[in-house]
Formats: sequence, structure tokens, C-alpha cells
Amino acid sequence: APITRAMDKKPFHIVSPLLESLSLSRVGGTRVYMKLENVQPTGSFKIRGIGHLCQDAARRGCRGFVCSSGGNAGLAAAYAAKKLGLPVTVVVPSTTGPGTVRKLEELGAKVEVSGQVWDEANRRALELAETEGWVSVHPFDHPLVWQGHASLVRELKDSLDTKPDAIVLAVGGGGLLAGVVAGLRQVGWQDVPIVAAETWGAHSFHAALAAGRLVTLPDITSVAKCLGAKTVAARALECAQECQVISQVVEDTEAVRAVEQFLDDERMLVQPACGAALALLYTGRLQQLQREGRLRPPLGSVVVVVCGGGGIQAAQLWALKSQLGLE
Repeated sequence: APITRAMDKKPFHIVSPLLESLSLSRVGGTRVYMKLENVQPTGSFKIRGIGHLCQDAARRGCRGFVCSSGGNAGLAAAYAAKKLGLPVTVVVPSTTGPGTVRKLEELGAKVEVSGQVWDEANRRALELAETEGWVSVHPFDHPLVWQGHASLVRELKDSLDTKPDAIVLAVGGGGLLAGVVAGLRQVGWQDVPIVAAETWGAHSFHAALAAGRLVTLPDITSVAKCLGAKTVAARALECAQECQVISQVVEDTEAVRAVEQFLDDERMLVQPACGAALALLYTGRLQQLQREGRLRPPLGSVVVVVCGGGGIQAAQLWALKSQLGLE
């Protein structure tokens, strides 16, 4: 009976806490609220959109899922499939760490390794979807995924007295961005600017904006592997035309420093992908954007989406620091 229970309307994500951060407010020069998606099931915002897509597919009678992600999307798909009592195969690139594979298997997923990068794993996943008749769960590029992520903004609307003057988030493939834009529309906050963070070496959104079309990066060279889509979703570019989206790129060192600083300040460990968004606050980029006239001063309040990270451990943070010479 698990399937009938999980098929009813209750989503798999939680209403995540929204907390004011004294330390981020101090460095950001304004009141900063943290939307704590790192406390979602499996540790990231991904469960919102992927849970929504999987529930929808189950209602339509799907027999199984396949997902191409060694990261947070794969964990979310495995979690949703388990809740729905359906099988899932997660196809991961060879760069995926043993810890992640173990986590996926603990959630009951079958793990298959294919290719060096996500794009190659995704090709194999689509092949399996075709031959096995499974539903392919795209990590970021699907309208149902964006629809699920939009719930994040509805929660902001419920908990904030006034709308924020900016929302700061990280962009990988653009799923979170597309969901936030959809959510802003739903609650009538289309005029809230979004500051979108990436790291150099995973800056496919920044490159696409500069070129005015989708650009494929030759390789992902950033340590923020969770931002590592070589090409963003086409929808991400459309979002930049519909809303004010300010693209900012930070160094790997800034993202990893932000992860460490955030751990000290807030006692929470997040991935470098999330560190990219936090780095915009820690490095004074918000104030710089105001000085440049790209954000309207003074900012009354800002929301930063702490998007999380199911695949980070303390040891990994120290390894990243030594790799980047941050001792």
C-alpha cells in the first residue's frame, strides 16, 4: 500500500525554516534571511521539484524512474522513489565519490556508472528510459521540477511581512532559478531582483547571458561540481528576460572560504555550490552592486537560498581547502 499513501497530495519536502542571520546581515550590510533548504530530506532544495515530478509520474502509473545525477538530484529521486515504492536507477559519472554511491544505495537506488561527466551519464539515462519504459527524472530541466521549486517562494510570502529587496541563489543548470521566477510570478513579486551566483569553471549561465544564447562550456573546471552543467536550461535564459537577474561569478577559493565561514557562523556545512551564493554576501558583492546602481540602495532585506548539499563531509572541506591552497 505504500504507493497509494504516497500518491495523495502531501509533498515530500518540508516547509523549511527562514532565519535571520546576524553574521550574514553584518557582512551583507542589510537584514539577511536564510532560507534553509539544507535541512530538506536528502539535504537540498531538489526534493521540492523532483518530488513533485515523481509524484505526478506515479499518479499517471509510471513503473520506475531513472535519474542522471551523482549529486543532490539523484538523492532526491532515490528518496521520492522509495516513498512511492517504485524502483529507481541513478546513472552517475565516474567522478562520483563512493560516499554518494553508498548514500544512493542506502536509499534503495540501483546505481550505474557511465561516462566522465554528467552530460554523458544523462545520455545513458535517456537510453534506459527509452528501453525500460521508465520515467526520466531530469535534475533541472523540466516544467514540473520548476513548479515544485516554486513552493519555496510561496513559503517566503507566508513568512515575510514585506517582500525582500533581492533574492540571492546559486545557478547550476538553472532549475532553482526557473522555480524561483515561477514562484515570484505566483505571489506577485515579479519585480524582486535575483542575484545569481556561479563559480568560474562552472559559469554556463554567465556565459550564456553574455552571448545572448546557450553556450556549452568545454569542461567543468570548478570544484563546485554541483554547479557543473556545461549548458544551462534554455528556460534559465528566458528567466533573465522576464525578471531582473543579475549574474555574478566568484572564484572557487571564495566559494570554499564561504563554506568554511558559514560553518563557523551558523554551524551548518553546505556544498561549494551553495558557498557560491554565500560568497556574494561574504565578499561584499551586494554593496558593490548597489554602488554600481545594479541593485537599488538601500536594501531593506535580502533572502539567501541556502540550497544545501547532501554530498559534503568535513574531510571533503579540508581536502578542498588544501587543493586550493587555502591553508
